Amino acid sequence: MKNEEILNQLKDENIDSMFVYKPENIKYISDFYPSSFAYLIIDEEPVLYVNSIDKEDAEEQSSIETRDIVRLGEVKDLLKGNIAVEESLDFGLLKFLTDDLNSLTPSTVFEDKRQTKTKEEITKIRNSIGIAENGIKEIDFTSTEKYAAASLEFDMTINGSTKPAFDTIVASGTRSSSPHSLTSMNRVETPIVVDWGARYDHYCSDITRTFIDSERQEEIWNIVLEAQKAAINTIAPGVKFSDVDKAARDVITEYGYGDYFIHSTGHGFGLDIHENPNLSYNSEGVLEENMIVTAEPGIYIPGELGVRIEDDVLVKKNSEVLTSLDKKLDFSL
Repeated sequence: MKNEEILNQLKDENIDSMFVYKPENIKYISDFYPSSFAYLIIDEEPVLYVNSIDKEDAEEQSSIETRDIVRLGEVKDLLKGNIAVEESLDFGLLKFLTDDLNSLTPSTVFEDKRQTKTKEEITKIRNSIGIAENGIKEIDFTSTEKYAAASLEFDMTINGSTKPAFDTIVASGTRSSSPHSLTSMNRVETPIVVDWGARYDHYCSDITRTFIDSERQEEIWNIVLEAQKAAINTIAPGVKFSDVDKAARDVITEYGYGDYFIHSTGHGFGLDIHENPNLSYNSEGVLEENMIVTAEPGIYIPGELGVRIEDDVLVKKNSEVLTSLDKKLDFSL
């Protein structure tokens, strides 16, 4: 069904063929994630081109026709008419596709279709979340931030994660005030922001918990939790992306910490850890059924602390929080 939808959108855009290179998009349309150089040509039907390294696996796993790879210099012979490419395609590849770069049309067909998830994709994301949630129970805070992150990633791997959804964040003490702080060799102290996710069949999960142990930390934590609940209660089909952000931001602003909420409230994810939509104050568009988005407000006070709480939400008439972890988890240093 999703392949038919892609073909129909390309037809509506007056596209005759498309060159697809991004591994996540190849996986989306073929069910096969290449481990080496591969590409996909969409003509009347999609065809996957792989080299000998991937050939056996591709023939076993791909849901579409698979052929031996053609040298890049000959790819232009496989394309015809109005040619579409992914917006992210590297310029070095573009020159192999046509003698007239002006004839190429950037297309967002994959970004558009990947915003909403199929039943099978939702199941894979649920499995990814389950692996991630079980992994946090084995995290070891008794040494350094890097050791804690490694212990979490190890547990996810042995329990079925393809690899981490992204570089695991363990940011503790004053370092927690940087939302994407690089995990360090510092010994763990509180508060501890842990942002992590697994991949199940290449589908991501994305969760954040903040571990606290003082009244001041709990004060900020409670504000963030209230903001997150406000955002989640807003999530439903037809709701503006910006209204989800506003719901969380209004709560934090009301408590006087508006200047310390320095990122958007959430984002979509799936085969990539960041996909459309973006739930920010200036995002245009509305939520659709079967989108999966994060709800992750935070407060970051430089030189003091940071707190973020993040869960994954399936957009439905009565939206479902897919993550089931307690917001406040027991821990020991």
